[in-house]
Amino acid sequence: MTDNTPVFTGITLDPELAKIKLWLAEKIEASLPQKIVLDRNPQTIQLIRDRFNLARQHGKFHIPPDQETLFFEELLDEILGFGPLEKLLRDDTISEIMVNRADLVYIERKGKIIESGVHFVDDNHVIRIINKIITPLGRRIGPDSPMVDARLPDGSRVNAVVPPCAIDGPNITIRKFSKNPLGIEDLIRFGSMTEQMAEFLKACVVSRLNIVVAGGTGSGKTTLLNVLSSFIPDDERIITIEDAAELSLRQRHVVRLETKKPAHAGDHEVTIRDLVINSLRMRPERIVVGECRGGEALDMLQAMNTGHDGSMTTVHANSPRDTISRLETLVLMAGMELPLSVVRKQIVSAVDLIVQQARLRDGSRKVINITEVVGMEGDTVVMQDVFRFEEHGEEDGKVIGAFVPGGVRPVCEQRLKNHGFNLPPSMFMTTSGRGGALNRRMR
Repeated sequence: MTDNTPVFTGITLDPELAKIKLWLAEKIEASLPQKIVLDRNPQTIQLIRDRFNLARQHGKFHIPPDQETLFFEELLDEILGFGPLEKLLRDDTISEIMVNRADLVYIERKGKIIESGVHFVDDNHVIRIINKIITPLGRRIGPDSPMVDARLPDGSRVNAVVPPCAIDGPNITIRKFSKNPLGIEDLIRFGSMTEQMAEFLKACVVSRLNIVVAGGTGSGKTTLLNVLSSFIPDDERIITIEDAAELSLRQRHVVRLETKKPAHAGDHEVTIRDLVINSLRMRPERIVVGECRGGEALDMLQAMNTGHDGSMTTVHANSPRDTISRLETLVLMAGMELPLSVVRKQIVSAVDLIVQQARLRDGSRKVINITEVVGMEGDTVVMQDVFRFEEHGEEDGKVIGAFVPGGVRPVCEQRLKNHGFNLPPSMFMTTSGRGGALNRRMR
């Protein structure tokens, strides 16, 4: 759903002044000492103000009095931050920023996508900001390498594409991270799950069940993975592996690994799969992979099967059944000519639980399935819902529904008891007459 009402409708710089601001920012940056740390501290701001005043004295440009304050603030954003993106990054109500082209920037707020009213000067201005983001990370972008994944200092995920792949000009997509990472209490408060579901998931993580968080793009998989990872006991060694580091674990015994893209021709690339294989030599007790999207799925499953119980990852899939199919496809991408039946047995042996996250049509994000992988009957993977979200309709544009138990006590119940979790049987029993459909195992 879109709404073309711009977000920032207040005073903005005249296009010609915006060009002068960009020119002046580049001149001031070039004149600053090379070793200076460009932080927003009083000393740096005063240094930039002195250079700004000097440039005004010797320059032939005029800034209207009513735009002087805005001009200097945007100049600071250009030098010390990420230019026009800064005002969007500072707004905590914005969860995603989408620069389609220099003059068209959208945002996501409360699950809705709307136009921001923010503009760049031109395509070169967008590329300048992309380079400000990726250069400190040792990454590069250009015609020979037109796509890049990166992160902001606060951990927010960044993807950028430039010509020739980007037809209408360079674009940027930023998935913002909350300054205060969400906890399980927040997900309960937002209606993403119930207290019983949270209690069950915590028991599963502590009891070292292997968990796959599945969902579509923007459904909140990484946020949920981060929350689940927070349940891992502090005394266990955790290795996190990501394309661009997003996970923010609070435990002390954590080693964070990130992929490396080639910085120049002939440079070596380090992939997710390389890191998963290497992590097995690092004495991990838990391996947390930000997302499996290729052959690393095979190595992840093998790790889950060989003494690294309690490992977790995310997968793009729209249902628990689709998750199994998706994992089968990813394992085959590893290049191993394995029979599908063998792949399926490997998945069933490795994965204990699938947590299905979804972004509903009203923009809300919910855990719509907590599904246990039970085993196999013939060539069919047998699963059963422990909890699921049952939709009842809409009211005032909001999806109405309820979280209901599956009606069957989980197979992992004894394993949970062995780790001290005596969950009441009533937690898993449905009291609704409609629960019969939930009691059947999915085939």
